[in-house]
Amino acid sequence: MKITQIAGFLGCGKTTLLLKLSRVLQGDKERKVALVVNEIGEIPVDGKIMEESGMQVKDIGGGCICCEVASSFAKTLAELYRLYKPDHVLVEPTGVAVPHQVKLAAKMGGRDAKISMGPAIVLFDATRPAELLDMDMLGQLVTTQLKDADIIAISKTDIVDARGISQSSERIRNYNTKAQIVTLSSIRDIGINELVQQILDWEE
Repeated sequence: MKITQIAGFLGCGKTTLLLKLSRVLQGDKERKVALVVNEIGEIPVDGKIMEESGMQVKDIGGGCICCEVASSFAKTLAELYRLYKPDHVLVEPTGVAVPHQVKLAAKMGGRDAKISMGPAIVLFDATRPAELLDMDMLGQLVTTQLKDADIIAISKTDIVDARGISQSSERIRNYNTKAQIVTLSSIRDIGINELVQQILDWEE
């Protein structure tokens, strides 16, 4: 059971990407995919749609899965493994979650389930780099998320010109020189297949 997180600050497009990735990753039902969502109210309708297509959707509230409800997250993963045995679990943590802490919380679930860690994918909104990086408290959070990323997806590239994308990429590299950078538009399906392939190929 490979666990991949879709992280990033509020409004970066995590939920839209989560739904796109899950459908493509499932393929023609040759892979079993489960979703764990830590943002209350984000996908109630879509969650029903996903379950109708054979996917399992778990919503964890009451706090962030990397701290306040880490044990609930671990138990959820163990339960998914026991009852459903998905090939892949896509996790959408809260917008303030730190990817490294989410990984640690997920590994707690490994005591009762056979798991492997997929990449920590962090979204970076190309329409507001200054807001995300230059504000004191927010900037500290976003830069921490970027530093923890295995893959950084520059999102909303369908509404930003090439110069804007390049500027976002340059700023990202100030905080993480090793992560793969992918340009993404979930609305136009740009970068989706590339991300899916990286999830499938990823070995920690």
